Amino acid sequence: CGDRRVFQRTLVDRHKKKRIMEVASSITAVMFGLAGVIYLLVDKAQLLTIGGPLFWLFAVVILTGCIVENIRNIALGTCVTIMVPEDKRANANGMVGMVQGLGFMVTSIFSGLAIGYLGMGWTMVIAIVLTVLSLIDLMFVRINEDHVEHDPSLTKLVDFKGAWLAIREIPGLLALILFATFNNLVGGVYMALLDPYGLSLMPVQSWGFVFAISSIGFMIGGGIVAKKGLGKRPLRMLLLANILIGVIGAAFTIRESVPLLVIGMIIYMSLVPIAEAAEQTTLQKIVPLKKQGRVFGFGQSVEAAAAPISAYMIGPIAQFGLIPYMNTTAGQQAWGWLLGPGHSRGIAMVFLASGVIMIVIAAVAFLTRSYRQLNAAYEK
Repeated sequence: CGDRRVFQRTLVDRHKKKRIMEVASSITAVMFGLAGVIYLLVDKAQLLTIGGPLFWLFAVVILTGCIVENIRNIALGTCVTIMVPEDKRANANGMVGMVQGLGFMVTSIFSGLAIGYLGMGWTMVIAIVLTVLSLIDLMFVRINEDHVEHDPSLTKLVDFKGAWLAIREIPGLLALILFATFNNLVGGVYMALLDPYGLSLMPVQSWGFVFAISSIGFMIGGGIVAKKGLGKRPLRMLLLANILIGVIGAAFTIRESVPLLVIGMIIYMSLVPIAEAAEQTTLQKIVPLKKQGRVFGFGQSVEAAAAPISAYMIGPIAQFGLIPYMNTTAGQQAWGWLLGPGHSRGIAMVFLASGVIMIVIAAVAFLTRSYRQLNAAYEK
């Protein structure tokens, strides 16, 4: 996964961004079309046999289309650097977050409905049509890249060394990546346990609807940044947003309450695009354009690996340790004053601890040398 991300980012550094996005969209459309042909021609019983060769062929073709499509998102950050004046990049990054939030919400709601009511076949048709339409739309978008300077020394397909050297050239940048990685470790806790917690309070249909509706928070947060910006020090906004995320993460399950959960999720998701826009805006300013692809790719590969690791680790700890403990009389007597009664107080304890840890780490980051170095680099 890390090789794939850095490879994709290296491609973005080597080629024009629009061309890369067009090629990625074309490959995605072809892969989805091939998956549609497989679905039409193959017997459904064979296709649904998990572990069978046709099942894996179908799955790999679809996943390949999804992975290649990710290059468009990768190139988007560098397109903001190219197309948007420096003082407006924070607003542009907020708008990107708002649009991605809208896409997340629509996908969350309609993907399940499409498969449930229309079936896999028509869902494939919709995916193919929308991919082709987005490709056609992209062809008419003009991105002036004549002035863009590509790195003449970049000859490798996967340039880990170049990414590492580019990161080390900027004082404090490695610390920023490590901070984001740690946040993803904490975020992996929520990724692993939020679904079990929500399903303990409501039926699966209601939980799916709540999760989709709460994703409107992405649009709210992105819209705020698009309108107001991030101020003169986006790194400061990044740390403040993470402190607030920690506060919400610690508090939104402190009682078994559906309204508290929903409100907390909306606020939590509103803060995420603010933090992401702040990080992106900082990187777009301090990292040279010709190296942004590799730096972003290295950072994303490290950060993306963090959440699954913590999710994998915390699941058994919660299931076999904290949840049974909090359902005992001793657990309720020790922590009931803080977490209240209920069957999911073990998960609430994990969320509370994770939120407190995030608050402490973000607060300490304000006092570090790396924070001062990055602010100085941004203000140059």
